[in-house]
Amino acid sequence: MDLKDIQELIKFVAKSGATEVDLEIDNIKISIKSPAKRRRGDSDEPINIIQQVPGQNIPIVTHHAPQIITDQDTEKLDTVKDDEHLIEVRSSMIGTFYRSSSPEKPPFANVGDQINEGEVICIIEAMKLFNEIESEISGKIVKVLVDDASPIEFDQPLFLVDPS
Repeated sequence: MDLKDIQELIKFVAKSGATEVDLEIDNIKISIKSPAKRRRGDSDEPINIIQQVPGQNIPIVTHHAPQIITDQDTEKLDTVKDDEHLIEVRSSMIGTFYRSSSPEKPPFANVGDQINEGEVICIIEAMKLFNEIESEISGKIVKVLVDDASPIEFDQPLFLVDPS
């Protein structure tokens, strides 16, 4: 693995949104760590990429400059601040997200609906099994964050709920 391959790997990890990746290829260990998201007030410390070369006790450390926050990013952060009281309902598994039990049926939960703890709010298909997902909180659905029949990841936000 040469420097160009490592740089491509760093770019790939940065685009994926992963915050930490550890790899071992041909007795070379690579650890890539970066902050999850940059926010106002975060430190300006660089992102460190550490490569352990076999047979050497000294790691190679590459520093990357921190991300610069623009005015547009600041506006997005201000919007998020307004929604801080909202709670995200997250996926408990990888699969395909469905808002209803079949295409002809109405969605389990729509924006504006009041939901109760234990109420089914969606279905996630995983390995040909349809899993009913129950709400862990009571509140009002403010936003549906995933399109129907979309693939989803573990811990991906699905709904925003106002618990008040």
